[in-house]
Amino acid sequence: MSLATSLRAAPGAQSGSHRHRRAGVLPGFGLSTGYTVLYLSLLVLIPLTTLPLKSLELGWDGFWEIVLDPRVVASYKLSFGTALMAATVNAFFGLIVAWVLVRYSFAGKKIVDALIDLPFALPTAVAGIALTALYARNGWLGAPLDALFGLKVAFTPLGIIIALIFIGTPFVVRSVQPVLEDLEQEVEEAAASLGANRFETVRRVVLPAIFPSLLTGFALAFARGVGEYGSVVFIAGNMPMISEITPLLILSRLEQYDYAGAAAIATVMLAMSFVLLLVINGLQAWQGRHRRRPT
Repeated sequence: MSLATSLRAAPGAQSGSHRHRRAGVLPGFGLSTGYTVLYLSLLVLIPLTTLPLKSLELGWDGFWEIVLDPRVVASYKLSFGTALMAATVNAFFGLIVAWVLVRYSFAGKKIVDALIDLPFALPTAVAGIALTALYARNGWLGAPLDALFGLKVAFTPLGIIIALIFIGTPFVVRSVQPVLEDLEQEVEEAAASLGANRFETVRRVVLPAIFPSLLTGFALAFARGVGEYGSVVFIAGNMPMISEITPLLILSRLEQYDYAGAAAIATVMLAMSFVLLLVINGLQAWQGRHRRRPT
């Protein structure tokens, strides 16, 4: 029996060979993978690895002495706490903004939609100066808040939260908006026709569909808030133990040529951010498996 006859007589082998040929539809897999690994290594992995390596110069005792200093610990709590609160506020109101932009038509809608991206393009220092002038005790909003409610915004942790809300809003809106656009209203109408009220429709139809994207926007806003410097340093006041953020402490160490100390503080920030983002990604994976599970 010839080879051609054998191949025709074995359709499984022929289809297997066909699948093998089609496995390489996109050429250059090895080259592109190698380039990807090299690119990520040069820009992400190697720079991040240098942080713990640089902090090793302090020794174990020196490392813990720096990262557990009361002033540094207070900055950790402030940076992560304000970023968490700002991301939570953005997750709630960002969802509302995305819903309005997708489901309603009104005058100036395109202008509002374009303004959502303004924090992306605006230099963070400009945003910080503008917010500080606006919420200072003699500012347009700071003066009435102080006079009517005795509420001080600028140079307090509240001012940091407002600055982080400002720079984090686009992450939530732009993460949720495409999912809402793809969510057909007929699904909500079907739920209503089956007897579901508005609350049940939102809870059992809309939220499960947009929750992964909402969680992604929350994670992005949180990550941006933890490392934000330019828009925060002006409105924070930078008072030790009160309104001093961790990035400012890192910069202060660098200005003093204490590179090992700055690397130690940055290493703790990196580890804490990685753990929190890992938890959020785990929640996203769990939500995805829960949605695919048959009921």
